[in-house]
Amino acid sequence: MYGSARVSDDSDRTVFRKAEKKYKLYYDDTSKSSKKKKQPKRVDLSEVLDFKSILKSQVENGDLLPGIIPLQSDLDRSVFCLESRPGFFFIPEALSVEEQCQWIRESLNNFPQPPNRTNHNAFYGPIHDLFIAANENKVLVEEASVPTSLESNSGPSVSNDDVHRWKFYGEHSVSSGGNPCKSVSAAVLLRKLRWSTLGLQFDWSKRNYDVSLPHNKIPVALCQLAKRMAEPAMLEGEQFQPEAAIVNYFGIGDTLGGHLDDMEADWSKPIVSMSLGCKAIFLLGGKSREDPPLAMFLRSGDIVLMAGEARECFHGVPRIFTDKEHAEITPIELQFSHEDDHCYLEYIRTSRININIRQVF
Repeated sequence: MYGSARVSDDSDRTVFRKAEKKYKLYYDDTSKSSKKKKQPKRVDLSEVLDFKSILKSQVENGDLLPGIIPLQSDLDRSVFCLESRPGFFFIPEALSVEEQCQWIRESLNNFPQPPNRTNHNAFYGPIHDLFIAANENKVLVEEASVPTSLESNSGPSVSNDDVHRWKFYGEHSVSSGGNPCKSVSAAVLLRKLRWSTLGLQFDWSKRNYDVSLPHNKIPVALCQLAKRMAEPAMLEGEQFQPEAAIVNYFGIGDTLGGHLDDMEADWSKPIVSMSLGCKAIFLLGGKSREDPPLAMFLRSGDIVLMAGEARECFHGVPRIFTDKEHAEITPIELQFSHEDDHCYLEYIRTSRININIRQVF
């Protein structure tokens, strides 16, 4: 589903695919010198809906763009709907800066922890404390190829009981071990982290939830937040029941191709989608890939709900902005700087995290 996935020629010709290509990150080829830093090509953003500006305009003078509907709800936040997309709700600035930083920490420290599965499981098995290991410059080494000289230097923080057994070791220990090892640095693995799954585990190969896989319940604080934010999309008297979540991690140039979230039993229940980190463009299409999609900015702290008819709409993320001018993460940077959380600051400056919470049954 990410940008590295191959796309068929037929898909290249769809209206949705053309919109993806319009906003995707491309670089100028004008510079012939390889030493010069590549510059992103300019993109026309004039048609991208900006709910930050929409909220500001509503607060200051009550003006709204045609097709944008303010929703009256018990939520202590402004909620907007789209006349052309029933079941879609946009909650700008839903999370405070402190809350954003809290969920960035959780997404890096705790959400990839076993028994939660990640995209690394298929090759390395469950990996413990990846973020800590990355910041300690550790290296993941396949145990079968670990030289005897390293055995006493292995850290207790990471190991697993999968068919392939891997452990973290200090970078110096591996480089001076004397024997070649099958290894990869924790920092590289962190940057290649693309998803983790919370609660009921999603089987990507079968595209369904595998209730037989070991799992923990979704953290209570995340459940409470999701229930509260889901209220505008719920029928009176019903309450959202979070049972699973997928956490997506985006780096420079990463995209999420147009898709449907269609594996949950009851589409009347919303998907609660939280944005953290660098600003992104979100495409919300229709029930066919030939329906022209609406483009909108997603900033850190924004929350989107998709329920009912909106669950049948193709959607994706063709672009995240990691340059200082467009990323719009200064409040997060200041918060992490004050708290001396430089490891989180370094990561989020070029990354976006999306937590989307679902009711499965």
